[in-house]
Amino acid sequence: MRHVRAEPDADAGDGNKPVPTVDDGTERRRYSVVIPAFNEEADIGVCLESLFAQDYPGPFEIIVVDNHSTDRTAARAEAAGATVIFEPERGVCQARQRGTTSAKGNIIISTDADTTFSPGWLSAIDRAFDGNPAAVAVAGPCQFVAAPWWAVLYPRLLFGAVNLVNRITGRVVYVSATNIAFRKSAWTGYDIRLTQGGDELDLLRRLRAAGEVVFDPTNPTRTSSRRLDEGLLYNVFVTFGYYYVLGYALNRAFGRPVLGMAPPFRRAGGNGASLSRLGRSWRTIRAALLLADRR
Repeated sequence: MRHVRAEPDADAGDGNKPVPTVDDGTERRRYSVVIPAFNEEADIGVCLESLFAQDYPGPFEIIVVDNHSTDRTAARAEAAGATVIFEPERGVCQARQRGTTSAKGNIIISTDADTTFSPGWLSAIDRAFDGNPAAVAVAGPCQFVAAPWWAVLYPRLLFGAVNLVNRITGRVVYVSATNIAFRKSAWTGYDIRLTQGGDELDLLRRLRAAGEVVFDPTNPTRTSSRRLDEGLLYNVFVTFGYYYVLGYALNRAFGRPVLGMAPPFRRAGGNGASLSRLGRSWRTIRAALLLADRR
């Protein structure tokens, strides 16, 4: 399939006020896939290849936001045919903000550079908007590739619970930034003061205030399990407990980055690099707790 960029959307909102859009058939949906990327040279090619293989017949653009990479991420993305823009300030919310404001489509699809997609993924998103014309967003689950048993079970339980709660209450309580599409006119921006969770929990909170969020449990993305290499305990207590839950809560409460980004995981350093990262993370946690105690 030949990649075609979307034309500019004259009706999209300015990103400051939520303006829910009802798709009554008079406006053609145009999609922009936004991918933040920091040192993703090893994975970006496969990600883009699976996007270019989509069976969706309409035009869509692919934007890769080079978040100040030090490798050949940008060159590989450009060679593959994606639109590459540069965001100098490190941070996933900063990169998604840059990509979304630059996008020409009236529906933005958020995903990640270490993620791949079935050929019918974008078509399924389009059908979900067809079936829910008043929806401001459509989200789906993600699955880890080549993951340990607990990491295979984890997303099944998590998104199974999300789907169950949604069916009972009509409310989506969690979304993955690897698999959510939203109307640009309903988007009020990412909170760039936030780190982990800002592109998921905070985005969902804002979208729910603008209108209906639909969850499609049958349309997953497949994402790398590299962040799970440190093991179950590290991911429960450090990645999830410290960087995600505590980081999101503190950064939002104080209105500024109190806890920074989790260290990036790229499978290039072997066990020594992993142990070194683990030690640095525990030292970071200890220093933060001591600082909080002094206050």
